[in-house]
Amino acid sequence: MTTLSGEIFSVSPIPAAPGGRFALAGRWFHRSEELLIAIILFVLILLPLVEATLRKFLHTGISGATSFEQHLTLVVAMLGGAIAAREGRLLSMSTLDALLRGHWRTGTAVLTRGYAAAVTMLLAYGALLFFREEHAAVQLIGYGIPTWAMVAIIPAGFAVIAVRLVKSASANWWPRAATALIAVAIVATALYPPFEPSQMLIPGAIVLAIAAVLGAPIYSVIGGAALLLFWANDVTIAAITVDHYRLVTNPTLPSVPLFTLAGFFLAAGGASRRLVRLFQALIGRIRGGSAILTTLICAFFTSFTGASGVTILALGGLLLPVLVAARYSEKTAIGLLTATGSLGLLFPPCLPLIFYAVIAQVDIREMFLGGLLPGLLLVIMTAAWGISQSPRREEGATAFDWREAATAAWIAKWELMLPVVAFAGLFGGFATPVEAAALTAFYAFVAEAFIYRDLHFGRELIGVMRECGLLIGGVLLILGVAMGFTNFLVDAQLPARTADWVAATIHSPLLFLLLLNLFLIVVGALMDIYSAIVVVVPLIVPIGVAFGIDPIHLGIIFLANAELGFLMPPVGENLFLASYRFGKPVPEVFRAVIPMVLVYLAGVLLITYVPALTTFLPDLLR
Repeated sequence: MTTLSGEIFSVSPIPAAPGGRFALAGRWFHRSEELLIAIILFVLILLPLVEATLRKFLHTGISGATSFEQHLTLVVAMLGGAIAAREGRLLSMSTLDALLRGHWRTGTAVLTRGYAAAVTMLLAYGALLFFREEHAAVQLIGYGIPTWAMVAIIPAGFAVIAVRLVKSASANWWPRAATALIAVAIVATALYPPFEPSQMLIPGAIVLAIAAVLGAPIYSVIGGAALLLFWANDVTIAAITVDHYRLVTNPTLPSVPLFTLAGFFLAAGGASRRLVRLFQALIGRIRGGSAILTTLICAFFTSFTGASGVTILALGGLLLPVLVAARYSEKTAIGLLTATGSLGLLFPPCLPLIFYAVIAQVDIREMFLGGLLPGLLLVIMTAAWGISQSPRREEGATAFDWREAATAAWIAKWELMLPVVAFAGLFGGFATPVEAAALTAFYAFVAEAFIYRDLHFGRELIGVMRECGLLIGGVLLILGVAMGFTNFLVDAQLPARTADWVAATIHSPLLFLLLLNLFLIVVGALMDIYSAIVVVVPLIVPIGVAFGIDPIHLGIIFLANAELGFLMPPVGENLFLASYRFGKPVPEVFRAVIPMVLVYLAGVLLITYVPALTTFLPDLLR
């Protein structure tokens, strides 16, 4: 596949059959998974659009359309998680296993995969209990289709993930056998405990901590913590699946894969080339124009893909030569690209904005508006730093060419209209957030596949859909199990008790905000953004309310700190992705990004202590 992201959206062809008949059958099964997730995503695009059209012109609709959208999102989540497990791309809290070699690496893989497979098997067991309850209830989605038919994907998906975790331990049979034995031993201990569950809490926590340090998938660490707490307190583990199901079938959540898919269509097509040409024509002659170009392009792509990794991997190879040709040092260029990979987090329709709105139970439109001015502030500060680092006269800077600018704008006009389409759908009053997301995804697909013809049908298109589903599946696995963990903490009244303690100890809202930023920087350095949203947000929202802080303002503070978290060791995702993309050691990448960390830190403080930046636009909507 020929795209800016190289191998990111590729689908490997099925070779003849070096592994025999069973291996060939496995490859066809894998391809069928990818085809199925592509079909479901297309249905997820079309269903809201058909529903909106019928409602507008015929004053009717599709029976159970919203429920169908919610449950199709559930299917995408579990299928995507299974594909992520198959390809070894489940998010981990640690990269220690990647640094090991030989038997040490195999041994670590056996331990972490065995632990993760055990947790996944227990989640599958809890999901099976939930499935039985749904089967007995016989509720219908629409057109005679029972809810349990969709719920069945949860235990089935967890079972497939568990098997693939065992297989991913090694290509040899004996490490796989050892992994399976570890998984079975942990499951047997959980289901038939040799001691009182309360006596197993500390040993279980030690095992969980070791697995996290060695590189177990994030969802298995958080899910393991939830299982441990439920087990020790004699609460059925089916409750975790109930919370998982409620989160993934939230009425707003179908907008997440749809907005993300729009970004993936752009990344897979030639949008980046056209936008780079346009901004180069508009600002190429300005001092620091290449840095401004990099800032704007990266913020645009991250806002739609929701994944800074896609931005760095897809655009890094294109923009690094542009910056170096403009006589930026390689260190400065890498630092700028690493930082701008997460710059679009505050711009709609980025995934973390939607997830925060869902978890904090705030209006998604207000959340989108709240992020605009703070996001623009960070863009301006980043561009200003890029300008300050530029040479007096960049190589290749030429006089402004009106003809080239007009030509580039005309060519890129369809992609420039994408934010207009998204905002018109969201704030025009004629579409729900899900319908606006479907319209945005459909528009991006038509533009890239039919107008520009850069996105080709067949394996290329399936590859794009697979990558979108893989990202969504990996993220929703984390969020689903984390919701069970969080709800346990809520039932234990931990957020309320924490809020009472903080209110009694800290009396100044300004001091609270300062301490909150310090706390969130630590959280960003230790947790990925998605698990942090589910685990941390329910804890800090009640405290913020106690201090009179608008939940929208609190959310933007949280996400601005998350942008910092992408750049902070030991977990900072952008550091590792930039290291991979540019072939530099992680410590060298971190040294390159330190100036941008300071810029972002100054921006976070401004966002924190000037709340009008966040609340001005949402107040107009209220």
